Amino acid sequence: MNLLVTGGAGFIGSHFTLRHRAQHPKDHIVVLDKLTYAADKAFLDPIIDTITFVEGDIADQPLAMRLVEEHAIDAIVDFAAETHVDKSIRETAPFLHTNVLGVQSLIEVCKAHPKILYLHVSTDEVYGGLKDGAPACTPESPLHPGNPYSASKAAGDLLILAAVRTYGIRARITRCTNNYGPHQADEKFIPTVVRCALKGEPVPVYGKGKQKRDWLYVTDHTDATEIVLHKGEDGEIYLISADQERENIETAQAVLDVLHKPHDLLSFVEDRLGHDWRYALDSRSTKKLGWKPQVSFEEGLKKTVEWYEKKFI
Repeated sequence: MNLLVTGGAGFIGSHFTLRHRAQHPKDHIVVLDKLTYAADKAFLDPIIDTITFVEGDIADQPLAMRLVEEHAIDAIVDFAAETHVDKSIRETAPFLHTNVLGVQSLIEVCKAHPKILYLHVSTDEVYGGLKDGAPACTPESPLHPGNPYSASKAAGDLLILAAVRTYGIRARITRCTNNYGPHQADEKFIPTVVRCALKGEPVPVYGKGKQKRDWLYVTDHTDATEIVLHKGEDGEIYLISADQERENIETAQAVLDVLHKPHDLLSFVEDRLGHDWRYALDSRSTKKLGWKPQVSFEEGLKKTVEWYEKKFI
């Protein structure tokens, strides 16, 4: 198989690329990455001589078209995205550029090459926040995004589903709960807790820290993406979750415990605008393909903290 992996030097994309190379050594992998602040080509150093790396923007349709034609691409695995909610609230345009116009660019490529499979990596945030006790979202649940980031991802999802119906492109969508692990951008929640704690600085926690998130270790996500790539059905949406919800304050305390730091480092700050209360996904759609999480929260958190300790110290 010849793969085009967009955002393949970012957090989740780099793990997918590394693991796919190990599991499918005969496949040809082309990585297209804009190399924004959230990406690092060095993540791919162990395999860089075995892949084709191209610095570029998925919204550059002529570039994407050239790559799929020159490398006879069979499938696009699309991790490229702007993902930080706070940044989307401050400046929305970059999110529309990548998460909407970039998706449409890849749709146009697939329209021109209808045999290509487009596997788009989305997010649980398109469903918006849930109340405590509300049932987990399913692929059929209505979209109700609560911030510019999630709205831009929902728009990309809908463009893909519309293209499946209108043009008959081959596409599959995955939506996953919160990821954590090595390679994640420093601004994200768990890296922020580690960084501040190592410096002995106050660890910022929004509101009272009671918002609930379901944390999935990054390689469990990439393994789910892999199985959807090989066993999923076109036109379907697959949900990916760990089914282990935790309050944000509990997650921050767990990080501090791994670092042997006191809980009084936690500092409650003004809540984010439009902060979603809770996310939860029903992942039976993906588990039916043979996937299930392999890394416990405790094991994954230890690996994550150890990686950031080396980075920040």
